[in-house]
Amino acid sequence: MESTQYNYLPSSDPIHEKAINAYKGFLELKQYSPKTIRTYMKSFAFFLRGFIGLKPSEITKPMIMDWMLRESKKRNWSESNQNTMINAIKFFYEKLLNRPREYYDLPRPKKPYKLPDILSIEELRTIFKAIDNLKHKAILMASYSSGLRLSETLNLTLSDLDSKRMMIHVRSGKGKKDRYVMLSQVFLDICREYYKRYKPNKYLFEGQVKEKYSERSVQQIVRNACTKAKIRKRVTYHTLRHCFATHLLESGTNLRTIQELLGHSSIKTTEIYTHVTTTDAIRVRSPLDNMD
Repeated sequence: MESTQYNYLPSSDPIHEKAINAYKGFLELKQYSPKTIRTYMKSFAFFLRGFIGLKPSEITKPMIMDWMLRESKKRNWSESNQNTMINAIKFFYEKLLNRPREYYDLPRPKKPYKLPDILSIEELRTIFKAIDNLKHKAILMASYSSGLRLSETLNLTLSDLDSKRMMIHVRSGKGKKDRYVMLSQVFLDICREYYKRYKPNKYLFEGQVKEKYSERSVQQIVRNACTKAKIRKRVTYHTLRHCFATHLLESGTNLRTIQELLGHSSIKTTEIYTHVTTTDAIRVRSPLDNMD
């Protein structure tokens, strides 16, 4: 929701500012991630700007419904935009004001069904070869070797790599859930060489001033590597995680195991990889190839 088209500005109503600060304090008390807090705060502040002069407690469900229908049409919200707004509003009224759980029956925008771009092993090999910087190469290998999300990679500490058990301890992943994933020998060798050269203090991957490496910098590494490797597919850091799952599935790993490695709560989320694997597709002969 942070990249949406509308501009979130603080409410000019002092009553609203008090509510927004209380909301922020409650989210922090519940230990939500900074990204979730930022998203909910921006969404709720935008919502309150439609009700200047009213206390949040005076805003009724019919008023909320009318506002959301109007704004949804006006701004052409996507399904994710709409869901984030609903969740931010529901959280405030149900958790802070202790209102009964409400259901907002809004028309759902049609969500485009898009499959992720998947790189072949040869394309990945070309990308890794295109990276001269050892730290940059290790950061990208972390996701492809173990299926890590970007935030999980950047939160890794030196003690999270267990070379005795060949496991990586992923702490507080999505949903604040810990999990263990495999530690690739190739990745471990790269990390050992990287450690000797860079001597990180706390986090495995640190910036120039020994602080956690930034997400924006990593995405730029991906773009630069793909440009150098002449990869024309749309590739982000998350693409490497998609490739990890797809290539495991193609090599015979069962879907349930992949679900656990990725940290998915639902098997349905993992099932998307059954639609991008080439395992079944390559077994089917194109009718064009059957022509004389």
